[in-house]
Amino acid sequence: MSHLSILPTVLRDETVLSHALEELGLRVQHGGVLRGFADDRQPVTLQVQLPEGTALGWCRQADGTLALVGDLQRLGRSRSVQQLLGRITRGYAARFALQEAARQLPNAAITLNS
Repeated sequence: MSHLSILPTVLRDETVLSHALEELGLRVQHGGVLRGFADDRQPVTLQVQLPEGTALGWCRQADGTLALVGDLQRLGRSRSVQQLLGRITRGYAARFALQEAARQLPNAAITLNS
């Protein structure tokens, strides 16, 4: 029997994560509750529905990070989901780095090409 799990991440910026998810063609829902097996529920800051019908969410932790929430037992079996998580992380890192560069170099022209 599977249930929702919370996996710590180093992600902190909800807006950057939202943009990274949208760039991958995922429709982002802000807020709400992620539902798992039976009565398993977890409030989330962001969530996306994956093509396979499963959902991923992120919830804010006390230290300010966004933890990944999902049915990790089910998701862990899917190679495509593992690849998607890698693409989400890379997209987030690229956007975050560009945001920081723009902040530190306000007169520079900084763009992200897909």
